Amino acid sequence: MAGNSFGSSFRVTTFGESHGPAVGVVIDGCPPRLPVTVEEIQGELDRRRPGQSAITTQRREADQVEILSGLHEGLTLGTPLAMLVHNQDMRSGDYEEMKTKFRPSHADFTYKAKYGIRAWQGGGRASARETIGRVAAGAVARKVLAGVGAGGRGVDIVAWVERVADLEASVDAATVTREAVDANIVRCPEAGTAEKMIARIDEARKAGDSLGGVVAAVARGVPVGLGEPVFDKLEADLAKAMLSLPASKGFEIGSGFAGTLLTGSQHNDPFYDAGGRVRTRSNRSGGIQGGISNGEDINLRVAFKPTATILREQQTVDEEGHDTTIKGRGRHDPCVLPRAIPIVEAMLALVLADHFLRQRGQCG
Repeated sequence: MAGNSFGSSFRVTTFGESHGPAVGVVIDGCPPRLPVTVEEIQGELDRRRPGQSAITTQRREADQVEILSGLHEGLTLGTPLAMLVHNQDMRSGDYEEMKTKFRPSHADFTYKAKYGIRAWQGGGRASARETIGRVAAGAVARKVLAGVGAGGRGVDIVAWVERVADLEASVDAATVTREAVDANIVRCPEAGTAEKMIARIDEARKAGDSLGGVVAAVARGVPVGLGEPVFDKLEADLAKAMLSLPASKGFEIGSGFAGTLLTGSQHNDPFYDAGGRVRTRSNRSGGIQGGISNGEDINLRVAFKPTATILREQQTVDEEGHDTTIKGRGRHDPCVLPRAIPIVEAMLALVLADHFLRQRGQCG
């Protein structure tokens, strides 16, 4: 299986299966002398881990990270940085029926069709357990981005749940904070809407069903010049990053599809001189023009489908191609969005760190 690595100058490779001994990541190209602590990485993993609320999967995992290489006396060495998290609370028996039957809209069928074998316990590499490595690497990527923004303030990355089903929050991307996002279990910073989202997700959970929605994210303080024209445009790499996430089905940047309803005169972002710095009076471009960051906030949205594994009987086929039914068992997220927040932030950080290092290598 190829395709387990992401990035160019800051390159991450994740490994491990959901019900295997462990999952983790190796970062190749991490700059030396970055101050990194286990506690910083653990803090990000704690936001992603299962069992953190009544509206997430009840799989109980501490997700304690171990740094195996690349760190000495609290500083990165510039050598490969390897991190590991042991799996502990696996219940493979919950997946016994899935050994011979394919879950609708899951990777079960396509993995079997492509490779002739699949890790049916927990979904193997198709499980969200794989994203542990991404989140751990994203914590290191944030350290790369510290101090690189305008005025040396660093790049500030925040994601939040914008919509669950048809419940949508109105959030100011310019001012939203991580503290406001983490103030409730659904990770929507608009408290009134968050309460409705929680109730809707709990209703779906009790009915053995699942819900989808939209995660929005912003990166503030991004310097001008990140991104390569043509095939390595910044928004192209962001799209690949977000659409590589489990359950993701759509990506927008800036005005996104809504921009198609405007004329050019309505959609263009006028430039102006802000005391020697070129700024735009609007930001429908989402902080990227011609594939290159323009110094404005990068705004994006990611659509996530309802969780495929539901506790309801559904029609399917078995490995012999016979029509049958299947009913999910075990512990699954009724809505992936609350735990997707640190994963979206991590992927945004990985793309920006990679392009920052590429830019630094080109320009010195």
